[in-house]
Amino acid sequence: MRFQSPPAEIRPEPVTRGGRLRRRLRQLGSVLAATAVLATGSLIATSPANAASLGPGHGDLNTTGTVGAFIAESDGRQVYCMDAGAPAPWNTTTGPTTVTDLVSYTGQQLSPTTLAKLNYVLSKWGDATNPDVTAAVQMYVWAEADPVTYHSHGMDGDSWYIGRVPAANRATVLNNLAAMRSEATANHSVNPSVDVSIAMVDQYNGTLTVALSPTVLTGNVVLTDGTFVDGTTSKALSEGTYPIVGKPAAGVPEYRISASASYSGVGLGARVNLYETPGQQRLLANGSPAAVTDTAQTPWIELDFQPVIGTQVATKYVAEGDAFTDLLSVSTVGVGAWIHVAGTPVPLTASGTLYGPFDEQPTESESVPEGAPVVAEETLLLDRGVGDYTSNGSLTATESGFYTWVWGIDKDDQGTNSKYIRGSFTDWFGRVTETHVTPFQPEAVSKTDARLAVPGDAVTDTITVSSTNGAWLKIDGEPIPVVLDGIAYQVPGTLPPVEQAGVPEDAMVLGEVQVTATGPGTYTSPGVVHPDAGFVTWVWGVRLVSQPEEYRDFIADNWSDNYGIPLESTSVRWPISVTSEVREYNVYSNGRAFDTVEVTGFPDNHGDFTGDGYWGADLDVITHTVYGPFVTDTVLTDDLTLEDAPVLTALTTPARNGVYKLGYTDADQIRPTEPGYYVIVSAFAGDDRVQPFRSSPADILERFYVPETPVPVGVTVTTKATPEAFVGDPISDTAIIEGIVPNGAYLVFRAYGPYQEQPIADEELEPFFTSEDIPVARHGEYTSGVTSVAAAGLVFWVETLHAADGTVLAEGFIGAPGETTIVHHRPTVQVTTKAVPEVTLGDPAHDVAIVTGTVPEGTMLAFQAYRRNGDAPVCEVKNLVFDTHDTLIPVTDAGEYVSTEVVFESTGTYYWVESLYSRDGELLHRGDCGAPGETTKVVDKPGVPPGPPSLAVTGGGWSWAGIIAALMLFATGGTLWFGRRLALHRERTGYVRDEVLAAELDELAEE
Repeated sequence: MRFQSPPAEIRPEPVTRGGRLRRRLRQLGSVLAATAVLATGSLIATSPANAASLGPGHGDLNTTGTVGAFIAESDGRQVYCMDAGAPAPWNTTTGPTTVTDLVSYTGQQLSPTTLAKLNYVLSKWGDATNPDVTAAVQMYVWAEADPVTYHSHGMDGDSWYIGRVPAANRATVLNNLAAMRSEATANHSVNPSVDVSIAMVDQYNGTLTVALSPTVLTGNVVLTDGTFVDGTTSKALSEGTYPIVGKPAAGVPEYRISASASYSGVGLGARVNLYETPGQQRLLANGSPAAVTDTAQTPWIELDFQPVIGTQVATKYVAEGDAFTDLLSVSTVGVGAWIHVAGTPVPLTASGTLYGPFDEQPTESESVPEGAPVVAEETLLLDRGVGDYTSNGSLTATESGFYTWVWGIDKDDQGTNSKYIRGSFTDWFGRVTETHVTPFQPEAVSKTDARLAVPGDAVTDTITVSSTNGAWLKIDGEPIPVVLDGIAYQVPGTLPPVEQAGVPEDAMVLGEVQVTATGPGTYTSPGVVHPDAGFVTWVWGVRLVSQPEEYRDFIADNWSDNYGIPLESTSVRWPISVTSEVREYNVYSNGRAFDTVEVTGFPDNHGDFTGDGYWGADLDVITHTVYGPFVTDTVLTDDLTLEDAPVLTALTTPARNGVYKLGYTDADQIRPTEPGYYVIVSAFAGDDRVQPFRSSPADILERFYVPETPVPVGVTVTTKATPEAFVGDPISDTAIIEGIVPNGAYLVFRAYGPYQEQPIADEELEPFFTSEDIPVARHGEYTSGVTSVAAAGLVFWVETLHAADGTVLAEGFIGAPGETTIVHHRPTVQVTTKAVPEVTLGDPAHDVAIVTGTVPEGTMLAFQAYRRNGDAPVCEVKNLVFDTHDTLIPVTDAGEYVSTEVVFESTGTYYWVESLYSRDGELLHRGDCGAPGETTKVVDKPGVPPGPPSLAVTGGGWSWAGIIAALMLFATGGTLWFGRRLALHRERTGYVRDEVLAAELDELAEE
């Protein structure tokens, strides 16, 4: 578990070369002092089995007493004495128990504020390993939990207990104590709380407000009959206001939204964890977090819906005397489904009015024209909700003409059900058309209204109609109407049609239209949609079967014009597509940008057509212009005026389908020299067969950026990849994110290799592994996922942290510290182990490695032992207590090899790990932490007397005998033999080279 670092005034002094040496001397001195105590049994009394043990702190057990932390035997946590006037807790300690009510050693009731401050300080600094910090925590606990005793020595308690701290450390401890008091006063919380409330702005939209005290509480809120805007019903929220959306069940007349919140926080609240030792000092740690909750609910929200009606006549033509029947399609629009009451759709009444007759087709309009004639009205009960209905058919046709229905739902006519509908509805006014044709020989000359079109256009034709065999006939003084049939044909292939009599068999009909000519003159046909690229040509004709029966005797014969007349033809120009993406978004100044362009949509023979006198030749060039630099990318929109934009360069490719790479040769370099934003725009001017095209300046895939200088961001990334592995074993990378992470950030890991040596810096490499986009919500550790390689060598990891828009916030590089995995050939040698399972404190222990298989010449063996600090087996530098890497054991053949004896300094469980190395230091085998048979348990000697009963001590210290012994032993020096790879391994795992230590010793001796 990781904890927040102490404030600047509490941090230890910077580590200089002399400081590092003194620190190592103190560490070695601690080991030797403890060894001396175990040997003599006369300097320091040890605690009995099951008693709390000393943790980090200052002072001397035999003289001043100590001030610092204990280690609770029940759960291994660092705890602190609360009763300054009680004996030290050497007997069996029980706990922890979370308490919210506590009385001091002298009988004073501790206030909730005091408990909250204690909880805050113990939570933030209680697990520190720096004795200058733990000593300050102990003094703070005594001063708050037992103030009478703390100040009972004839002077201020701080002045009294600081005497247990070495003079050189006192100022640091007192500064730490002052900082703890200040932060506890400012940041403690007696009664953490969460408050949620819901406010609705309409039937479906509202806000959820979360108030936290203090704001560092963490938790989540669950919604019922509502969601957050992303569709989820549960979300971890900080303090603030958040939009929500109601989600009632379909068809309900009313609903309500509920919210339930649960939050907690470490170190908050008037609560501590208590450890008790009968008759001796009680011990404290920070209290276990407790959840705070709250709920909120809206009032009942009434719902409504908006019904609409769409209609289509059942029969387009209705004979005189036949019924007018209309088909109704009833549905709802907007938010809200058709409401059901008691399981049944709410019934509504619709009314329909039939307007007519008209002598021409009425114009469609939103409202009924004033004075429009009315045939009659019908009503229809909509009792099935959404669905299809048929009108009653009670109205009949009494004369020719055009008739149109208008249907509506009046909210005021719905009685008690009116409250369920949002408003009244009335559909649009329309018309039905009927046309007649007359008996003479009409013919036409036509011209398309669109020489050029695009797929999807509805193209009309203009026809000039005349009679070729005499006058245009009339009836009752009016010209007889004639129906002309127009057919639009898709021309086969991609080239213009050839004019001819008759239609080719492979020509495809796109659409047929009719024009009714009410006399000689010029007419425009209805539009026909030209859906596909290519050429379309019209063919017009007069067909007797197209004329109304009553006029067929007045038309002489059928007539049709030629197929493929140029003026009758339209080129539906091919739409092309240019998709492209620059290779990198960030390009350094004077670097090179690269683009891959894929062109599709041209006819296969584009570039080959040279024109035919009416249709122009193909244009066979696409221009790719690099615009920039721009100061900001906000100007890169579709509205950008490219004519005024700066141009870096322009490249061309053929106007044909294919994939083209830009910037990859010396002749077409894209090399920006100025910082700013650039965009590549591809343009085709267009010709008679293909539409013009220009890509969008807003296309982010065609954009790259040249930064002026790297811009630091408020987030840092450090990494630690798997240091070593064998071929085929899983390897991975871990990124440690610190600082303020912007919303939407994500990580991508890439692995390169394996290589026999590190690639050069500017070499272009392709990763063999690329992770998924890994969301990064806050600081912490994020893993890449595992991969493996099939060959030995060096694997280099590179992590990239992106913002939500893809901007790179931080990126590693090939060969970065901690980002290399050494992959070894899997050895043929195997190792199993059997450590001494249990020894008594003070007795020696050892490990045995059983080596089988083929042993390479020059193989060496090392043993390490790690003390268990928690429930899970962890073997790290911080809990390493024994190591034989300084004196490796030669392994000449298969067999058993025994480690040197070690006497562990305290009771507990120890994990053994064996490592086998080749002649040049390559790791051949390393055991697993906590492997079966690799654990030694050290138990206490029976009958050890308890420690001094009357002296309140809370930490360990140095003895002069221990210091002198440490200096004497350190002066003997040591020898390190090892290869380059083993040295690399030890540096990565935190070792300090002995030759560096020896040099620093020589330097100190000279001083």
